[in-house]
Amino acid sequence: MKNKVCVLGTEYSIEIHKISDDEHMKRNNIMGYCWHDEKLIVVPDTSEKEYFDFANKDAETNFINKILRHEIVHAFLYESGLSTCCEWANNEIIIDWIAIQSKKIESAIYEVEVEE
Repeated sequence: MKNKVCVLGTEYSIEIHKISDDEHMKRNNIMGYCWHDEKLIVVPDTSEKEYFDFANKDAETNFINKILRHEIVHAFLYESGLSTCCEWANNEIIIDWIAIQSKKIESAIYEVEVEE
């Protein structure tokens, strides 16, 4: 995983934090977050066995990718201005839907050879 991502021209740092060391994750019982003001995306360190028990490495990788995609969607909605003016843009169900379906949407667009 890279430690930076460009979101609509703004660079966000990506960090891996141990839940045991991250008060924000512990206090809010969350697995990741996006701090827009600091341009920071945080995902959990899955080596902490008291928080994670994956069946295999693929399951662990898929979990981290899911969290990262979710937080990147938050960053895009913030940088586009939508999260400050549209209630739906802060809805976790919508964020998850976009994060889960984005690869399928992109694939469908490329399948029909839509040009930019």
